[in-house]
Amino acid sequence: MVHADYQQEFVDVAGAQLGLQLYPEPADADNAPLILISPAMGVPARYYRPFATALRAAGLAVAVADLRGTGASTPPPSRGSRYGYAELTTDVGALLAALKERRNGRRTLLLGHSLGGQAALLHLALHEGHDVDGLALVAVGLPWWRQYPPGSRGYGVLPFTQTIAVATRLLGVWPGWGFGGRQARGVIRDWAYTARTGRFPHLDGVDTEAALRGLRTPVLALSVDNDQYTPHETLDHLCAKLTNAPITRERHPAEPTGNRIDHFTWARESTSPLAARVARFAAELPTR
Repeated sequence: MVHADYQQEFVDVAGAQLGLQLYPEPADADNAPLILISPAMGVPARYYRPFATALRAAGLAVAVADLRGTGASTPPPSRGSRYGYAELTTDVGALLAALKERRNGRRTLLLGHSLGGQAALLHLALHEGHDVDGLALVAVGLPWWRQYPPGSRGYGVLPFTQTIAVATRLLGVWPGWGFGGRQARGVIRDWAYTARTGRFPHLDGVDTEAALRGLRTPVLALSVDNDQYTPHETLDHLCAKLTNAPITRERHPAEPTGNRIDHFTWARESTSPLAARVARFAAELPTR
């Protein structure tokens, strides 16, 4: 299926179909680095169209994938959906495999936003022999309630996240009442665990915290002012787990135009300096 800005494709994985948007190759950029964007919880891939367009204008080949059960991905979450972070992490590998032909001979980057950033990070940490050259984390953090700064919403994070987890257990699925869109109970279970403990859960019996310490992939970690869900401190906490990865850590203020950017709206800025920063990170990656 071809849209005005991208080609819509689908990737079959474990009884699900993942929506994958492929943008045209950038002009005058042979073998341009390819970047795969993994969205936030409940945010469809089409939301990132302005940012994807800006990345393409900056010389990157761009693909954007809907998370399992969101946007063009099917089926939608139901009481029968059992998946959680383990499956979201596996989905990243399936998408990279589907892009193998397009990735041939060029650098590959993952860019994750919020939950999508966690999934991308965990995929790399749990697959030591991966062939991804770099990871960009934008507005990502581990939402541990103790990491929120004084005077912020920190003291409300714990009851907020755990109430959603309890409601999801009772209902069998999170209906998306005012937060996160419709989600499988396993996703909410694992998300609530990170908010309660400041740690990732074990996935398929693997100690994810130990795996993160072994990651050596270059990371660009960008947080933005006015982020109502993952303020700067939550990304600092996440980066502290990556003891062996080369990390470039930056905090970005409001747009020079005066536009207020927050956890979501940075992705709607078609002229965002974040796109230029990610492109520069891609250009500076060492040859593997």
